[in-house]
Amino acid sequence: MFVTEKTRLQNRVNSIIMFCLLSISLGLLSWMSNKYFIEYDWTTNGRHTLSNASQDLLAQMPDKIEVTSYAKENSQLRDAIRKFIGKYQHHKSEIVLRFINPDAVPDEMRNLGISVNGEIIVHYQGRSEHVKSADEQVFTNALQRLARNQQHWIVFVEGHGERNALGDKNHDVGEWVKQLFNQGYRVRPINLIETQTIPNNTGILVIASPRIDYLPGEVEIIINYINDGGNLLWLHEPGPIYNLDALAKELALEFYEGTIIDYAGQLIGINNPTISLVTKTLYSPHPLTDGFEFTTLFPMARALKLLESSIWVAKPLLSTGDHTWNEIAKLKDTIEFNKDSDTLGPLTLGISLEREVETKEEELVIKQQRIVVLGDGDFLSNTYLTNSGNSELGTRIVNWLSSDDEFIPIPPKILNDIQLSISPVMLGIIGILFLFILPAILIAIGITVGLKRKNQ
Repeated sequence: MFVTEKTRLQNRVNSIIMFCLLSISLGLLSWMSNKYFIEYDWTTNGRHTLSNASQDLLAQMPDKIEVTSYAKENSQLRDAIRKFIGKYQHHKSEIVLRFINPDAVPDEMRNLGISVNGEIIVHYQGRSEHVKSADEQVFTNALQRLARNQQHWIVFVEGHGERNALGDKNHDVGEWVKQLFNQGYRVRPINLIETQTIPNNTGILVIASPRIDYLPGEVEIIINYINDGGNLLWLHEPGPIYNLDALAKELALEFYEGTIIDYAGQLIGINNPTISLVTKTLYSPHPLTDGFEFTTLFPMARALKLLESSIWVAKPLLSTGDHTWNEIAKLKDTIEFNKDSDTLGPLTLGISLEREVETKEEELVIKQQRIVVLGDGDFLSNTYLTNSGNSELGTRIVNWLSSDDEFIPIPPKILNDIQLSISPVMLGIIGILFLFILPAILIAIGITVGLKRKNQ
């Protein structure tokens, strides 16, 4: 075939057209890659994707979020922060990230109290939070605190042997309070004899396992707080009522005498029958327990009974299984069910109470009052807080009592697919395959191809 001037011109025109089409295609692909974002996370637990809790929280924050990172001009650190914040920007476009070199603004660093290279300050609705690490748990908790429109004070009653809200002893609840503080709550203890009243900015009043009698005047202060629409968390152990029977009557409930016995724990190595196990099938349908599937442990718990009431909407929260019973007799080494005196399960271990109340401030407001009563406080103590779902249940209780049902803890992601576990035998087989067998096959193929070409 002869190449004429005409065919040469046609080939040249075709080449130009193909080049133009290729350039246009590349330009369109570049534009689409900037306009549309598609990403897949194939890790087992989606560790490169924001949790549903973080996504839901962003959906509840309508205003712009400003993120300022004081990171040195180190591309590695800034790129890591930019990638981390990008996961949030993917779900909320109104997140603005800017970097400031801390070496250029020493006075500003000192005034803001910034001590870590890469420290982040998040601004939202005129409030700010410091974040020292690019971690979803830490960053989302900071957003969680900023999303709260008001300070929720949790007030612990003290002076009657209650669990110390700030203590570090086994009996205390200091570790739980630290978690609440990290989620934006403010906690303080009060002595009713000294204050003679409960502060107006109290979001939740906590009675945490008293061991000494309350004075009549103190009980009256608490009942007045309830009548004014205050929210309450009451934790009470087996034993005396400590002059709080008037409060129990006000809430239309009774405590059983005795201790709950549960031998189900022996199946998982718990030899103490006074530790009650509550599994996901024993949680009643309730916003507080919605989606909660962890087992919780309640050492030395007592059962409750709801009485008829026309003013409270009362619901059981959690109960024990059919195999449990309420032991009236003094606990001994050998505990047996007595059908004449003991009460067979299921037994109610926790209840919730709700009602609408009118609060008179600047104008008439209808408020939803919420109360939770549990027959145990050990499950939130420093000793048992980290057992199974105890910590999350405690957080859920406070969130519900403070009317923050939408704020839920972010479960930490377990990195269970970052390590390849291979047995020594399999490791040896893989080594032989790649070091000897595959090279031998490739050499054989090369020799065969070479001989064929030589013969041709």
